[in-house]
Amino acid sequence: MDCEWPLDEHRLVEGVAEEVAAQTFEQLAVWRRAARLSSDLYRGLKDLRDWGFRDQITRAGLSIPSNIAEGYERETNKDFLKFLHYAKGSAGELRTQIYIGIDIGYIDKPTGHQWLTEAKQISKMLAALIKARKSFAP
Repeated sequence: MDCEWPLDEHRLVEGVAEEVAAQTFEQLAVWRRAARLSSDLYRGLKDLRDWGFRDQITRAGLSIPSNIAEGYERETNKDFLKFLHYAKGSAGELRTQIYIGIDIGYIDKPTGHQWLTEAKQISKMLAALIKARKSFAP
């Protein structure tokens, strides 16, 4: 059974202003996309028998929305920025692992390219949110 994502009934605009104005991390489009990508990774790799690779790539994917949420819940802009940077780093780590997974045949090319596209978009969203949050007073 699929998880019912918070606020699925509401249409969220993925602009930076809306992200900055979010009242909860669940309202952040970047968190929602990262959480869905993480779920897709777990589902897509559930039968992979190389447990080390599977553990590493799913942990990288899980780290992205987890760091967004943790930083948001810290309630200071400085902490939020630090955790957004961690999330962005995890997005780069995830992309690296997807490339390798495709190359060694663990991930089929269409799925891998879809995951890469989403991870790149999430990274861009994080960069924009970081830039916007840096303009806040400390």
